[in-house]
Amino acid sequence: MSIFTKIFGDPNAKIIDELSLIIDVINSLESQFEKLSNDELKSKTSEFKKRLLDSSDDRPEENKLSDILPEAFALVREASKRTLNQRHFDVQLIGGIVLHRGQISEMKTGEGKTLVATLPAYLNALTGKGVHLVTVNDYLARRDASWMAQIYDALGLTVGCINHDISYLYDATWKNTDDDARDELGSFKVAKDFLRPCTRREAYAADITYGTNNEYGFDYLRDNMTYRTEDMVQREHNFAIVDEVDSILIDEARTPLIISIPDEESGELYKTFAHLVPKLKENIDYNIDEKLKAVTITEEGIEKVESLLGVSDIYTEKGMRFVRHLEQALRAKTLYIRDRDYVVKNGEVIIVDEFTGRLMPGRRWSEGLHQAVEAKESVIVQKESRTLATITFQNYFRLYSKLGGMTGTAITSAEELHKVYNLEVIQIPTNKPMIRNDRPDRIYQTEDGKWHAVAREIKERHAKGQPVLVGTVSIDKNERLSAILSRDGISHKMLNAKNHEEEGAIIAQAGRLNAVTVATNMAGRGVDIILGGIPQDSEQNRMVREVGGLAVLGTERHEARRIDDQLRGRAGRQGDSGESQFFVSLEDDLMRIFGPGPERIKGLMARLGISEDEAIENKMISRSIESAQGKIEGFNFDTRKHVLEYDDVMNKQRISIYGRRKRLLFASQEEIEREIFSVIKDFIRALLGAHAHSDYPSEWNIEEIKETLRSVVGDQLLEEQKLYEKISQSEHREDLENTIYDFLAMSFVEKKNASNGYLEIARGAMLQAMDALWIDHLEAMDYLRNSVRLRAYGQRDPLVEYKNEGAQMFRTLEGHINGYIVNLLFKIQAQPMQEIRLDNVQYQKPSAQAFGGAPPSHKATADAQFGNRASGASQIGRNDPCPCGSGKKYKRCHGK
Repeated sequence: MSIFTKIFGDPNAKIIDELSLIIDVINSLESQFEKLSNDELKSKTSEFKKRLLDSSDDRPEENKLSDILPEAFALVREASKRTLNQRHFDVQLIGGIVLHRGQISEMKTGEGKTLVATLPAYLNALTGKGVHLVTVNDYLARRDASWMAQIYDALGLTVGCINHDISYLYDATWKNTDDDARDELGSFKVAKDFLRPCTRREAYAADITYGTNNEYGFDYLRDNMTYRTEDMVQREHNFAIVDEVDSILIDEARTPLIISIPDEESGELYKTFAHLVPKLKENIDYNIDEKLKAVTITEEGIEKVESLLGVSDIYTEKGMRFVRHLEQALRAKTLYIRDRDYVVKNGEVIIVDEFTGRLMPGRRWSEGLHQAVEAKESVIVQKESRTLATITFQNYFRLYSKLGGMTGTAITSAEELHKVYNLEVIQIPTNKPMIRNDRPDRIYQTEDGKWHAVAREIKERHAKGQPVLVGTVSIDKNERLSAILSRDGISHKMLNAKNHEEEGAIIAQAGRLNAVTVATNMAGRGVDIILGGIPQDSEQNRMVREVGGLAVLGTERHEARRIDDQLRGRAGRQGDSGESQFFVSLEDDLMRIFGPGPERIKGLMARLGISEDEAIENKMISRSIESAQGKIEGFNFDTRKHVLEYDDVMNKQRISIYGRRKRLLFASQEEIEREIFSVIKDFIRALLGAHAHSDYPSEWNIEEIKETLRSVVGDQLLEEQKLYEKISQSEHREDLENTIYDFLAMSFVEKKNASNGYLEIARGAMLQAMDALWIDHLEAMDYLRNSVRLRAYGQRDPLVEYKNEGAQMFRTLEGHINGYIVNLLFKIQAQPMQEIRLDNVQYQKPSAQAFGGAPPSHKATADAQFGNRASGASQIGRNDPCPCGSGKKYKRCHGK
C-alpha cells in the first residue's frame, strides 16, 4: 500500500462505497417490481421515455437518466429473472452504474459482464438514440444478442446484430428451421432461432445493436462513401459499451481500418522479388532487428540485388519502385511467419490476429506487404490497392458522445485509457472470493525441454481427471503440442483459427472431467469455461472441484501482461477452485529478444547439471520476464501514441470533409443551390487571388482570367454576355469579382432551369469530385508521412513538419475541390455520374509494421496532390483551368 493510500484512503474503495448507496435504493425497489405483471413491466419503458421527454424539466439528459437509473436497473433485473432466470448481483449493478457514467468496469472473469451491460444499455436506449454493444468477434456478438435480447424484448425494446456477412433482428416469433444454424450458448440451447436476417440499416435502427469493432468502424467509413442517404446504415454515435475494452481500444489500436480498391499494377514484380530474396543471406546482405520488427538491406545486399536484376543503380534506374518491392519481399520472408502471422487457406493468405489468435478474412496488410506474402507463398497475387477511406479505432470510438467499457484486465493500462480516451478504470469487487492458485513460473533451458515438461504435466493432471486448458501463442505451436499429446496417447481437443467454427462446442465441454483443450489466444477472451461442462452437470461439477478445478497452463509469456492475465482468468470463476501456471524457456521469443542474457543463464544451468526439461525457479529471471513485458508494453504504447498523433492530423481533415459531404448528401434543393453559389464565390476569389491580387487594374492578368473562364463555360456564352468587355472595363477589384460572379451564377441558373434533375446530378458530381480528390489527398498525406521522417536528420520534428505541411495541403485540397466542382457544373449533363463501386473494395486492418515504404517519385506526388487521376470526373484538357485553383491553364501549371 502506498503512502498516499494510507493517508488519503483508497480512491477506488471510496467510489464503490458511494455507489453502494445507489445499490441500496435499487434493492429497495425489488419487491415492488416483483408484483408487476409482464405487461406492466413493459409499460414502464413508455413511462420512462415520457419522463425523459418532459418539456417542463429542462435539465441535461444525463441528469434525467441518473434520476431514472435506480428504477431502470431494478426493472432490468426483474426482467432478467423472468426471462433468463438470472438475477443481477449487487456487484453487477455497481458495474452497470460505472458503465453508464462513461467509465471502465474491471471485473474478473465469470462475473457476468454480458449481463452487466444490459443495465446501462437499457437505460441509455430510452433516449431513442441507439446504443452500440461492441464485442471482439462475430460469434460473441451473435451469442450476446440472442441471449440478452430476451430481456430487452420483455421490456419493449428492439435488438439488432451486425455480423460480417449478415445482420439480424431479434424476433420472438421467428423460427429458424436450419438445424445447422443452432449454437451451444452458455447453459441453454438458443441461437439463431430468434435472430431474423435483416438489412444492416434495420439492425442499426434497433434500440440496441450488437456488433464487432471492425464492423462498426468499416460501416462508418462506408457511410461516408455513399451517394444516397438511404444507403447510409448508421445513426448518430450516442453511447457505446465496449466488451474486452483493453483488447479493442489498446491491443488493436495500433492498426487503422482501411477501405481500399484494387489498383491496376501488375503482380509480376512481387513474384520476381519473392524468388530473389531467398538468395540473400542474413547478416551479410541484410540485418534483422527483431525488437523493432524491421529488416535493413546492406550495401553488399544492394550490390547483389542489382547484379541479379541486371541494373547498375536500383535507386536511380527504377525510381523507388524496385526499392519498395525489395523491402516488402524481405519483410515478408523474414518477419512474417506462416501459421503464426497468417495461414494459407483455399489459396489465400489470411491474417491471424496476434492478440486473439483468430483469422481475419478479408483483411489485408497495406503498402504491398500482403502481395509480397502472397508471392512468397506462391498463391495468386492480388492487385495492389488505393486507399478510399481510413480511420484508427481511437478516433472512431472518440466519435461517441459517451463511451464505457468492460474487461478483466484494464488496471495495467489505466494510464493509456485515461490519456487517450479520458476513461477512468474502476475495479469492481468479485461476487465471491477468488480462490484460484496462481503458481510461479517454471523456467527451462530449451524450448524442447519445456514442451516435454508441459506434456508431462498435462499427462499427470489428465490421469487424475482434472480438466486442463493449455494456452499457446501461435497456431504452429498449438499444432506442435497437439502432435506431442497425440504421440503420448492423450485425448484432447485443439482450438485455433483454423477450426474456429467448432469454438462453441469445444469451449462448452472444456470444463468436464479428463478434458484437455489446447488453444491459442482465442480461448483467452470472452468465454467462460463451466466446471462440469454444458449443460451443467452437478455431479460432474462436484468431481471437478474435488480434483482442483480447471488447470490453466500457459506455454509462453505474451508480450502484454494483460494477455497472460486473461488466460489465467479462464479458471477460478465465481469462487470456483482452479490453478494457473506458465512454462517459460530461455529460447522463447520474449526471453531471447528482451531477456537478461539467456545464453549466459543457459550455460550456468548446464554447469549446475540441470537438464533441459528440469525446471528452475529464480526471482531474478522472473523479474526479468516482468521487466521485458513492461518494456514491450511501453514500446507498444509509444507506437499507438505515434499512430494516433499522426492520425489526429488526418482526423481533423476527415471530420471536415465528411461533415461537408454529409451536409451535401442531406441537403435540400435550396441548400444545394446555396452551396453551389458559395463554391462559385470561393473559386472566383482564388482565381483573382492568383491573377488580380493588386488594387491596380494595370497589374491584372486579364488574359489568364479570360482563358480560365473560357475553359469553364466556353467562348459562345462569354461572347453572348459580353463578359470580355465587362471585365476589361472593371476599375476596381470588387467590381471585377462581382461581374464574374454575376455571370457564373446566372449561367448556372440558366443551366439548371434548362435541365430536368440538374441539381440532383450536380449533387452527385460534387460528391464525386470531393471523393476523387480526397482519395488522392489520402495518398499524398501518406507519402508526406513517410517522407517527413527523414527530416529528423536535419534536427526538425517530423510530426511538426507533418502538421504544418498537412494543413497547407488540406487548404490546397479545398481549393482543388472548389475548382473541380465549378469546372464540372458547366459540363455535366442531366445523367447520373459513375460512382465508386463498393462491391470490389478491400477491407484492410494492416499490421503496425505495415506503415513503412519509400516516398514516391516527384510525379507520383504531384499526381496524388492535384487529382490528375480523379476517377469518375471529366478528363482535364491542356487548356482547361488547373484543378489546383491557381487560375492558370492546366498546361501552364501542374500539367507541365
